[in-house]
Order: sequence, then structure tokens, then C-alpha cells
Amino acid sequence: MKNIIKAFLVSTTVFTVVAGFTINASAQKTGYHLLNKIEVGGDGGWDYLIADADAGRLYVSHATHVVVIDTKTDKVVGDIPNTNGVHGIAFDHKTGRGFVSNGRDNSVTIFDLKTLANLGTVKTGTNPDAIIFDPATSRVFAFNGRSSDATVIEAADGKVAGTIPMGGKPEFAVSDETGKVYVNIEDKSEIVAIDAKTLTVKSRWSLAPGEGPSGLAIDRKTNRLFSVCDKKMIVMDAATGKVVANVATGDGTDAAGFDPGTKYAFSSNGEGTLTIVHEDSADKFSIAENVKTQPRARTMTLDTKTHKVYLPTAQYGPTPAATAANPRPRAPMLPNSFVILVYGK
Repeated sequence: MKNIIKAFLVSTTVFTVVAGFTINASAQKTGYHLLNKIEVGGDGGWDYLIADADAGRLYVSHATHVVVIDTKTDKVVGDIPNTNGVHGIAFDHKTGRGFVSNGRDNSVTIFDLKTLANLGTVKTGTNPDAIIFDPATSRVFAFNGRSSDATVIEAADGKVAGTIPMGGKPEFAVSDETGKVYVNIEDKSEIVAIDAKTLTVKSRWSLAPGEGPSGLAIDRKTNRLFSVCDKKMIVMDAATGKVVANVATGDGTDAAGFDPGTKYAFSSNGEGTLTIVHEDSADKFSIAENVKTQPRARTMTLDTKTHKVYLPTAQYGPTPAATAANPRPRAPMLPNSFVILVYGK
């Protein structure tokens, strides 16, 4: 045969060579399936959510407030109000504090992890989006989409430690928990590596062939970053910036996760699928399965103790006809249709 790209069968597993990377393209069943739908209801959109595996809680952004869910019972147990345009949530168990990025108010809300009481607010750059806690420095990093920078906050007292110019629009970020923070730069299609102690940018690495990165996850043991781009998951060496794999995902990629217990990396896709990729080794990755979810279930979080994946979504009506006043109308969200899909084995 004279094919340039050859597919070959080894132990019932199909491998293909794509853009210089070897990817196991067979579908091995992971066992992930829908376990429950948590009926949240209410109006308004959503963005990030985060599971607190140690406390058994799930924090979900929902328009102007944060919904708190008990992951043992899948019941709503609390609410953090007045978080206008909320995007993300982070927490620090050592200080007992949580942090919420308020995109429309250009601020971060600090709350008590036990009582959920508001402990104060901190001014940030314009439109804070992703927010993470770095345990190596006990600092909170809020990434501001419109001002293209990061506001760094001391978790213990809420004081601003500094501002870091990003050189582009930051999206999601992760900490390696040893002093480095990595963030996707959406409009530059790159990853920026930050020194969390000195608050300086140390490296900028291209994600090519990935474009428009959004979600980001990390395997701290193998030092691999998983950046979900347009229909791709780009796997990068966090020490050198070398792209080691390019794995196809579903359409509408947005969020990412990595489970060190199962070696699964996840991409939640707005088309209504969850792409599950297995880390066979530091440089080899298998497309394990594309699990059907629900349209618009584009963000996700992972509970690393139970290995459950949580995806928010809602039902929408038909898109109205375009008018001169509204040339790009959006489909309306149906009242009280907001739910959290729970997937597990």
C-alpha cells in the first residue's frame, strides 16, 4: 500500500498518525454514564463550577450568585449572593476562605467556607474571569479578560499583592502547586507560565496547531498541561512548552479536567459530548470515549475523590427571528431548566 497515513491493528487497538503525533483512536469504554440530574432551576447563565472534594461541596456560578450543593446528597444547601456576573470560584482550606470572581463588578468576593458569609470584596482589573488558588504562595490569581492582566490577592488578608500584564486575553489557569501558574491566552493561542512568587511572566509557548484555547488542566506528576482548543486537546510539557500530543475532541470545547486517580483527561463540549482521553504515558494518549451529555453542557468540574464529573446546562427555546434592533438574537433559556448533570462510573 502507498498510503501516506497508515492505520494498523495491534491487539484490537487502532492507531493513527496525526500531524506527527501517535494517538490511540479506538474507543475503549470508560464506564462513565449519567448518574443524576441535580435540579437547580432559577434564571440566568453560568460559567465555571468547582468541586471541593475534601468538604463534599460543589460551587456553581449562576448569573449573580453561587449555588452550593452537597455532593453526598446532590441537594442545594447554600447560596452566595451578590456576585454580579460571576465566572469562577476558588478556595483555601488553610484560611477557611473562598473567592468568587465578579465579572460585571470588577471585583472578587471573599466568603467564609463554613458559613458562606461575605467577608469582603477586593477590586480587580476589568472583567475578572477565571480564578485559582496557588497553595505554594497562598495567593489567589484572578484573570481579567478585558484588561488582559491578572490581579493577585493574598488569601490570608485579602490585600492585592500585584498585577501581572498578560499580553492577551487570559482564559482558564492552573497551578503546579510548587510555585508556577499556567494560563491559556485565548487570542494569542498560547500558554503563559508565571512565577507565582515574583509575579513575573517566565515563558510564552505556542499551542499550535491549537487555536482559541479555553479550558486547562494539569497532571502534576508527569508535568503535562491539557489545553482544550477548537475541537482539539493540546498536551504540552509544562517544563519546556513542547507540544507532545494533539487529540481530537467534540465541537464547542470549553472546559478541561484531569483525574490523577484514573489518568483520564476530560474535555466538555458544547455540542453535547464529554471527550475522555487516557494518559497511557507522559507522551502517549488514548481517546477512550466520547460520552453523550446534553447540548450546551460546555463547562465541567471533577471530584478527584469520587471521580464524578459535573456539567451544568439548561433547556433553550427556538431562536427568534433577527430584526434591525436585534440582528443577532439568542435563543431564550427556558425558566427553571438549569440543571447539573452528574456523570460517573
